[in-house]
Amino acid sequence: MSTESPKPAASKEATSPTAATASQTEATSHRSFPWNDLWVTVAAFVLAFIVSAIVMVAADPAINKEWSYLFSRPDALSDSWAQISSAYAALFQGAFGSWQALTATTAQSAPLICGGLAIGLGFKAGLFNIGGQGQAIAGATLAAWVGFNFHSLPLPVHLLFAVIAGFIGGAIWGGIAGILKARAGANEVIVTIMLNYIAGGLLAWLLTTKAFQMPGRTDPIAPIVDWNATFPRMAGSQLHLGFFLALLLAVGTWWLLDRTPLGFQIRAVGSNPNASATAGMNTNSIIAWTMIISGGLAGMAGVEVALGPISGATPTQLSIGLVGTIGFDAITVALLGRSKPLGIVLAGLFWGAMNQGGLRMQAMTQTSLDLVRVIQAVIVMFVAAPMLVKTILPFLKTRREKRTKKRDRGPVPADTTTKGALA
Repeated sequence: MSTESPKPAASKEATSPTAATASQTEATSHRSFPWNDLWVTVAAFVLAFIVSAIVMVAADPAINKEWSYLFSRPDALSDSWAQISSAYAALFQGAFGSWQALTATTAQSAPLICGGLAIGLGFKAGLFNIGGQGQAIAGATLAAWVGFNFHSLPLPVHLLFAVIAGFIGGAIWGGIAGILKARAGANEVIVTIMLNYIAGGLLAWLLTTKAFQMPGRTDPIAPIVDWNATFPRMAGSQLHLGFFLALLLAVGTWWLLDRTPLGFQIRAVGSNPNASATAGMNTNSIIAWTMIISGGLAGMAGVEVALGPISGATPTQLSIGLVGTIGFDAITVALLGRSKPLGIVLAGLFWGAMNQGGLRMQAMTQTSLDLVRVIQAVIVMFVAAPMLVKTILPFLKTRREKRTKKRDRGPVPADTTTKGALA
């Protein structure tokens, strides 16, 4: 009988250095900066501006005529370049060319950032909150009502109450869709679309009532918001406190998603709702709260336009078209920002710059403002389809994607059928 004692079994960590190394590599890769995604996004912008330049040249009858006799009188290239460069220069100057232009860009961007945060938060939970428009209308309506009704309140209190009222208005509108989704299984896309129509109709009706219509007016417009309920301007420009509030909301959204248990649950439900339910999470409650918070953020987009006017010397008056299409533009901002708070801030600034710069481009070069919409649409198309960008520019493909493509092709199989039949 042998007296040698058995050796203790090695742990998985001791016997599997490869697994440990792989785990460490994976953790490092999660911490590394996504350079490839950044370059793909930059390439999407470049391609969009190239496509828009082609459209710009094609839409000019005079330049088209010059291209018809290119070889006899080669002015087409120089004139095309002059048209493109002057239009893009005016676009840039209108957005960033002066202090006034820069502050106007921030004023345009603030509601887009808030709306983008709302849509991005819904995306994180696997929800498509297409009702940002209705939630922004609800937020603007309540914020403006508080703004023009309570005249005796001092500036900090009046402004704070108006902002809170706007957030609550959007949260209620988003919460309706969230509760219906959680309790009745209603499709949030259909519900929020219908709520958009309801919010617009309610605002149109309210502006004809004594509670909202400006005295002495017959058109649907509300009284002017008190100065005490308006975001203070900085240095006499269009930069106002609402822009910094939008940045603060972006930081708060990041903290919610990455530093709180609720944020972890939101991301877990968005990744795999069935697994989250199996793990003991109350998915219905998480869905409802996500839509409530998302609606509140969209309501803040309405607050930005109701309490932070982008031009003029007087505060804004609530009207049917005040919110514009902010709720729908916010969807593209969230897509451009890949539903990340920092990305949404940058995307909102870009979208606001395009809107502001497009006005100067139209005034200085007689280029249609619709071209700005073309640029925006093409950028979204390329950003939403990164493989399209990588197909056009193959050098942007990662090594893994190149290896996967080679593996999918595989070696050419030998024709062994005939040899086997003849054997």
